[in-house]
Amino acid sequence: MPNINLTIDNIIPFLPKGEIFNLQPQVSKIHEQMAKGEGAESDFIGWLHLPSNTSKNLIKKINDTARYVKENADVFICIGIGGSYLGAKAAIEFVNHTFYNQLLQTKRKTPEIYFAGQNISSDYLSDLLDIIENKDICINVISKSGTTTEPAIAFRILKDALEKRYGKDEARKRIIATTDKEKGALKKLAVQEGYETFVVPDDVGGRYSALTPVGLLPIAVAGIDIAELLEGARDFEEITNNPDIKLNLSYFYAAIRYLLYKKGKSIEVLSSFHPSLHYIGEWWKQLAGESEGKNGKGIFPASVDFTTDLHSMGQWIQDGQRIIFETFMMIEKSNREILIPFAKNDGDGLNYIAGKSLDYVNDKAYQGTALAHKDGNVPNMLITIKDRTPYSLGQIFYFFERAIAMSGYLLDVNPFNQPGVEFYKKNMFTLLGKK
Repeated sequence: MPNINLTIDNIIPFLPKGEIFNLQPQVSKIHEQMAKGEGAESDFIGWLHLPSNTSKNLIKKINDTARYVKENADVFICIGIGGSYLGAKAAIEFVNHTFYNQLLQTKRKTPEIYFAGQNISSDYLSDLLDIIENKDICINVISKSGTTTEPAIAFRILKDALEKRYGKDEARKRIIATTDKEKGALKKLAVQEGYETFVVPDDVGGRYSALTPVGLLPIAVAGIDIAELLEGARDFEEITNNPDIKLNLSYFYAAIRYLLYKKGKSIEVLSSFHPSLHYIGEWWKQLAGESEGKNGKGIFPASVDFTTDLHSMGQWIQDGQRIIFETFMMIEKSNREILIPFAKNDGDGLNYIAGKSLDYVNDKAYQGTALAHKDGNVPNMLITIKDRTPYSLGQIFYFFERAIAMSGYLLDVNPFNQPGVEFYKKNMFTLLGKK
């Protein structure tokens, strides 16, 4: 059964259901192409059946390595950029305690987890080195090539710090490389140094790699059940193995996005009402932006955190240019419930909601926002997530992956390449004097 649902009541005034279902022939054709491994960049379609194809042996190896890290490290540093860190970061933020790293280790029972190599900031890396001082460390460096600038710089610096602290022999036991199975600078170094290694599958691009060892190892180190995560994704893989828009939530969502885009709605705002969804939004922005933004086409993906951003970006969404549509995300049930207490003097005027839960108030904030934005000519739909379990998260990951692949093909772009990303690199390398 799906743990996520899609509600489109506030879309219908702008996009009748008949228009959505008229897209069925195109959707069916694309579905068949993906199922057969055809279409643009079909060599990168491995994510499609990844949940059902992930072996128990791989899950065991990941869990065994995670156990070693937990037993030998106070801190685990995940080095990577883009898809090499966003899936893991999103999972940890979604499932675990909001202040995960600040919890006492006796409550957390897993290492503190930090991320590096996603920027080129000397302050960020210096501050991270301060945080890990006098703590035992393990590192997971994630790069298919080993030469991507940002993670390569971070790894060089952190590897040097580990070797100075532990010596080369002990340091190599504390470094795990997730990289290409055969080639590349990182693979060569891993073989030479004897690092524990995991493979980035050849047929899965970076932004689709959350359910590969790229994401699964850091997620497992954080104490999250990766078997349950994959079960959720596997069940949603089965649910969406059907081209019928009426039965396939991913295709229903993709069709709505495409048709709104055709009507001039070129920006999608992913609006979440729970802090644990923030990095789902960041992960989604890369997935959608890199997959669709090509050939002068594509929906621009933006994300906001409500109710926080209702006091800033809410103004633009309500009254700005009418080139946007909105996808809300709500969690049906928080991990814990807090009730608003009664106050005798009612100085803050809140006694009218005394005894109500924060989830109840948050839900009313969503309902009021959705209605206001609809009245402001912003089409909006709602993705409801049952809970913050690994099972639900697996379904979220797979829901968006299949939806964005379909959306890219509907736009007639290749959803699995990213040629534009290379332009800044060329200019940077020239300015740095790289030969």
